[in-house]
Amino acid sequence: MAHIIVVGNEKGGAGKSTVSMHVAAALSRMGHKVGVLDLDLRQKTLGRYIENRRGFMAVQDLALPTPIWHELPEIDPEALDEGENIFDHRLSMAVAGLEPDSDFILIDCPGSHTRLSQVAHSLADTLITPLNDSFIDFDLLAQIDADGETIKGPSVYSSMVWNARQLRAQAGFDPIDWVVVRNRLGAQNMVNKQKMEKAIDKLSKRIGFRPAPGFNERVIFRELFPRGLTLLDLRDVGVKNLNISNLAARQELRDLMKALHLPGVSVDF
Repeated sequence: MAHIIVVGNEKGGAGKSTVSMHVAAALSRMGHKVGVLDLDLRQKTLGRYIENRRGFMAVQDLALPTPIWHELPEIDPEALDEGENIFDHRLSMAVAGLEPDSDFILIDCPGSHTRLSQVAHSLADTLITPLNDSFIDFDLLAQIDADGETIKGPSVYSSMVWNARQLRAQAGFDPIDWVVVRNRLGAQNMVNKQKMEKAIDKLSKRIGFRPAPGFNERVIFRELFPRGLTLLDLRDVGVKNLNISNLAARQELRDLMKALHLPGVSVDF
């Protein structure tokens, strides 16, 4: 069976689609078959990222390793059994369609609570939650006191992940490997970084996730999207000498892929 990776949280702007595309493209480059679903049915940022990539390859006559993106199939409501949710059915059909030809299925969730996102979390073998390095976004995981250190309780998102874990346990599936990625790190405000690192480490032991390194805030990510490119494609499109920032970003991706501990993956880029 394909290993299912879900990238999700309930706040926008944390870099979910950037993380999703780089993880999926890195796995493709390493020779794995990767199917992709974008559950943000309105914006479809990851879907557009892959469409941009296909368009760029066609214009430039390039063949870059690329994950396969599938849209959710349309379902005739009259074909549903009584009480069956149409979104559950669309997602299960999409996963079933990808699974025979995929080593990994990556599902990118919207930055809000939806039925599709809730069901996707229960399917996750690996859950990646990108998190901006800010206590505003830390509230996604837990409520914290004014001192920035005392954790008062879990958030609604953490509760949803807990419920997804319970559903998997009841179905006899392996536990979710939940990885929280500190993303869009800045070069300034070291006091805030230290407080965030301490709070995340403390919370990880309390609610059961693994912290992992993410990406620093870099202009390169905004420049790559219109062409559908990732950090690993730069040399393929003629960038012979990577600058220090690009090399550092590639190392961040390498560190992230290693931290995910995905089955059968040997990080060799």
